[in-house]
Amino acid sequence: MTRSRTTLARGAADATRVPTRKLLAGTAMLAAGALLLAACGGDDSDDTTGSSDSDDDAPSGEGETITLWHYESENGAMGIAWDEAMRIFEEETGATVEFEEKAFEQIRQSANMILNTDEAPDIMEYNKGNASAGLLASQGLLTDITGAVEEHGWDEMLSESLQTTARYDEQGIMGSGSWYGVPNYGEFVMVFYNQDLFDEHGVEIPETYDDLISAMDTFVDADVTPLAMSGAEYPAGQLFYELALTQADRQFVNDYQLYENPVDFNGPELTHAADTFADWVEAGYVPGDSAGLTAEDMGTSFIAGDYPMLFSGSWWYGRFVDEIDGFDWGIFEFPGSELHPGSSGNLWVVPTASENPELAYEFIEITMRPEIQALLGNNGGVPVAADPEDLDDEKSAELITLFNEINEADGLAFYPDWPAPGFYDDLASSVQQLINADASPQDVLEQLQLAYDTGVDDFLN
Repeated sequence: MTRSRTTLARGAADATRVPTRKLLAGTAMLAAGALLLAACGGDDSDDTTGSSDSDDDAPSGEGETITLWHYESENGAMGIAWDEAMRIFEEETGATVEFEEKAFEQIRQSANMILNTDEAPDIMEYNKGNASAGLLASQGLLTDITGAVEEHGWDEMLSESLQTTARYDEQGIMGSGSWYGVPNYGEFVMVFYNQDLFDEHGVEIPETYDDLISAMDTFVDADVTPLAMSGAEYPAGQLFYELALTQADRQFVNDYQLYENPVDFNGPELTHAADTFADWVEAGYVPGDSAGLTAEDMGTSFIAGDYPMLFSGSWWYGRFVDEIDGFDWGIFEFPGSELHPGSSGNLWVVPTASENPELAYEFIEITMRPEIQALLGNNGGVPVAADPEDLDDEKSAELITLFNEINEADGLAFYPDWPAPGFYDDLASSVQQLINADASPQDVLEQLQLAYDTGVDDFLN
């Protein structure tokens, strides 16, 4: 679907709305400047590729059109904020934004085939990590924007660890080298819960792993499946990874994500993940048909009030605030682990085939402005450069506070599909086999070991 920004249904007035749902677990707002992740940065680059003409004046775009792709929901925090950024961009530059709605899977599966053609957009949202942005960067499909980053000062607005997923070396390994994208929000995975169903069944918010198991057993005993789930896309793989993280430390994450040491899939971390996931399926904690369900299926089922809990990311938060009106809900950190899937948000990247890179940089600059960052924060996002005084939505404070707690404890462990191109599909298909009981945990671990080792070897060599 292609449409001019000026024809989008959401206007600026809608974008600035503050949700009025009943507020849960309101907490004091922490300063947005506290979004400091564990330092993982690398050497600065002197490359000046992608520098803009001026920090003070927006480039003239009169008569120009830029094509922009992203896959955020219209009423999610990022969709709201970026819609407003498009409006400001058109007003200030005179250019037109042709916004093309894309699905996450659509961009993930086709980016490397499209970005070297004349169908490539001028700017797009893209998943971060070695197997995603790193791969495209190493293939020469993304513009080295180091010069633009330095000229606009984006490097000074982002902590070292937020920079980790924006910078890649010649092999496409994150954490050092040139800048190939800019994140303007953070994200992490947590448990969303339906307070009404918890109250109905006398379940307290779990504080320990044993509490979580007890809570799920209570729901199963009442013929209620505890967890909404999607096995056809990322959620099941992220739960599998979280289960591994309950047994892991930072060195395991560095080995798995940054290749510091070989990863043994028969080690205690991943063996626990496979065995426990299979046990959870047998115990009825996840829907028996979830192997074929998409993330959207999972999310809408939670919105409908069908499940007590959903384990997924902060990208759902704004949408839940906007769409859930039949019950009270809240969030809690997955108990029993100090590490959780999470990182900076996805990146704004500029394909090397972009016909208007200077205008693309100006759009990125607008998304980093305080008013756009405040929109993210006040609509359920986790801004990286907001003025704390602009963040006034109490419900959003709940999310930002939890992120800060995990962040300050060095608890963000990236995502399970990042290590190698294609490993997303390998992980999804393997966990689907656990859901369907088509393979034993040991068989799944052997499959994943082979896929991981082969993928990492191919990626590095």
